[in-house]
Amino acid sequence: MNILITLCARGGSKGIPGKNIKPIAGKPLLAYSIEMAQKFAAKYSADIVLSTDSDEVKKVASIHNLYTGYNRPTETASDTAGKIDAIAHALNYMEKKHSTEYDFILDLDVTSPLRTFEDLEEAFLRLQQDSKALNIFSVSNASKNPYFNMVEIKDNGYYSQVKRIDNTISLSRQFAPEVFEMNASFYFYRKEFFDKGCKSAITDFSLIYLMNHVCFDIDESIDFEFMEYLLNSNKLNFNI
Repeated sequence: MNILITLCARGGSKGIPGKNIKPIAGKPLLAYSIEMAQKFAAKYSADIVLSTDSDEVKKVASIHNLYTGYNRPTETASDTAGKIDAIAHALNYMEKKHSTEYDFILDLDVTSPLRTFEDLEEAFLRLQQDSKALNIFSVSNASKNPYFNMVEIKDNGYYSQVKRIDNTISLSRQFAPEVFEMNASFYFYRKEFFDKGCKSAITDFSLIYLMNHVCFDIDESIDFEFMEYLLNSNKLNFNI
């Protein structure tokens, strides 16, 4: 069983400049995912590839014992480029480099490091046990429910619930279908996912892994500050 771990870390970030290598609780944000990738790779004999367009990111990675000769193409490093395309390109590079084919790909999102090794192992096991599943990704319990307290604009300019089971039924919170938030922390893919040319992590054969602890991705400066507070104040009841 051949496994490839991908770490995608562009050099640019409009929201938080230099986000991927900005220090958080004493070390670069990127380092948390590198360390988890190295731990998983050590147990499962996996390969790791860093996908970046930044020499500075490569420099920081090398300080943490992750070296790469791979250069992320410009067309997969823009703000509008899809991450799956970036993973697919890195996958193709690594298969040619090592003259091998990978069975599974694990993508660890640099901006969402609040994951445990146990999370990864349990999710990986679930994917392996379901031969029809193309992938599995981490989620958290949703703070809002589209069947109950989320609205969207209609063609006539008025607003309605995002989702309704029946236009004649008004659901209470207790009876609204359960929904989950993608927290972007990790994604396991079968190689078949890329062979089929899938462009979204959500397919007709996707599984979810519900985390039983806090997890969120850093998108705004306030997210960075909150995560740093949790780490510096030892407010997490798990190790990352």
